[in-house]
Amino acid sequence: MSAGPHQDQPLVREGAPVEDSEAAIVAVHGRGATARSVVDLAREVTPEDASVAFLAPQAARNTWYPNSFLAPVESNQPGLDSGLRAVGDAVATATDAGVPVEKVVPLGFSQGACLASEFVARNARRYGALAAFSGGLIGPGGTDRDYDGDLDGTPVFLGCSDSDPHIPLERVHETRDVFERMDGDIDERIYEGMGHGVNQDEVDRVSDLVAGVLD
Repeated sequence: MSAGPHQDQPLVREGAPVEDSEAAIVAVHGRGATARSVVDLAREVTPEDASVAFLAPQAARNTWYPNSFLAPVESNQPGLDSGLRAVGDAVATATDAGVPVEKVVPLGFSQGACLASEFVARNARRYGALAAFSGGLIGPGGTDRDYDGDLDGTPVFLGCSDSDPHIPLERVHETRDVFERMDGDIDERIYEGMGHGVNQDEVDRVSDLVAGVLD
């Protein structure tokens, strides 16, 4: 497989050493952000002193794909496929080190939430959880969502504003419906007037999910 634009970028590793970890969060940053910045969000949702590795892939030029996540998929290539591969490689880093996939938590904000959601949909199995802050599945309206596989009860958190300038509420609902059909355990939370960001209720809820993975 030929390397895409993100394959020569670093994988930031923080938290516990992955080979010694009970669980791993694969944290995916948003457009214009960095891997190190999204690790801060991963830390916020992780119990203090927990044995959790943070694995955060970095996008070339800080952007996973050039256009809106609602644009035709072809217009976001090769970045999109390369980004999905980067997330998959981070998951494999955890599982290759001995972390069971059911204790791996893909997490992302904004463009990173879209990428993490699309990765989980395309690679359905039981994960520890999926946490998508202000994001949804990728592609224009009418995209075929007949994904293969089963999430086998994976907890899925979808948090977004009802007035997000980048994420239409209808796409969040569509993402919810798709993951429900795939046997995800969905917690969709829509916040009035929040805009594009992360609030404390979201942090608290995802903290509960991560704690559950560690039980």
